Amino acid sequence: MPTKIRLQRFGKKGRPFYHIVIADGRAPRDGRFIEKIGTYNPVAKPAEINLDFEKAYSWLTKGASPTPTVKSILSHEGVLFYNHLMKGVAKNAFTKEMAEVRFNEWKEKKEARLSSVAKSELQQEREEQKKRLEEEVKINEARAAEIAKRRQQEVAQSEEESASEEAESQAADQETASEQPAVEEPQAETPAKEEPAAGEPAKEEPKAE
Repeated sequence: MPTKIRLQRFGKKGRPFYHIVIADGRAPRDGRFIEKIGTYNPVAKPAEINLDFEKAYSWLTKGASPTPTVKSILSHEGVLFYNHLMKGVAKNAFTKEMAEVRFNEWKEKKEARLSSVAKSELQQEREEQKKRLEEEVKINEARAAEIAKRRQQEVAQSEEESASEEAESQAADQETASEQPAVEEPQAETPAKEEPAAGEPAKEEPKAE
């Protein structure tokens, strides 16, 4: 029967997660499978691949055909290259020891390349983060300057209003003072002479000696 190495989808909508399985080529994509040999998470950055190398290589030698996506995964993990080297050993092109050395060299180069890419991405992420922080600082400074400017305008306007109110108050006081009538000074009253009552003799004023 035609055996395939394919992906079986799991996960929520918009966040897929796949199992790498060995299945009958005539079975539905997410139907029954023969064996699970790994997982693939494309949502993670970088993508996470967990593969049983020996089982994947074993099924390749048995004639299992990978789908295009799984073929890329097997190539990334070195299964296809290892299978190519073992075919060379079977043809006596080189020994198995030489094949192992070549594979280990390839593996070291791949890890170094991935490490370099990871460092580059980390450096780029740091630079982008630094740039975002600088932009945020500029925006905050501009906002602070705008707030300070508004406060100065409010203070100046308040001072102008206070001065205007004070001037109006002084003018009103002066106008009120000018409208008040002059206060009349009281005049000294001359005491009236007492007239003698009827039948009483008039009092004689003392004569000066």
